[in-house]
Amino acid sequence: MHKPGHYGAALLVYAPIGFLMLALEFDVLSVIGGAIAVSGAMTPDLDMRVPGIKHRGITHTVWFALVAGIVLGATGVALGSSSGAIAAVVLSAFGFLVGVLTIGAHLLADALTPMGIRPLEPIDDREISLDIAKAANPIANYVLLGLGIAAVGAAAVAGQAIA
Repeated sequence: MHKPGHYGAALLVYAPIGFLMLALEFDVLSVIGGAIAVSGAMTPDLDMRVPGIKHRGITHTVWFALVAGIVLGATGVALGSSSGAIAAVVLSAFGFLVGVLTIGAHLLADALTPMGIRPLEPIDDREISLDIAKAANPIANYVLLGLGIAAVGAAAVAGQAIA
């Protein structure tokens, strides 16, 4: 997928987390998490700019998603530690979840394409491809973006209604 599709996938995957954060009245955290998910949606495609790293290689694996989760989790600890142990644990868990889901959303979107992904490489070389649409298909990209926007909108309305 291209940018619109990846942004949509990030929003779609983040929507349940945003809903939960809003329902628990963590409004600011909900918005920050959504912003991180969208801004990080294209992170795996940095492999196209780094010499020696093949496209849809290591940056398109569950291992990379775990690394992103660990990095954002550690950031959560650092940011929350000044407010106490509970804040550090909560922000760490939230950061880890957002990091893993952000990269996971990118992988899911790329799995829709004929090229697919190898999410467990180098341990398992099996390719996952649903072969639904080519990455450059504008209709597929904008449908995914629209679904993501609709999901986040519904999550926002429902989360605020519950709170």
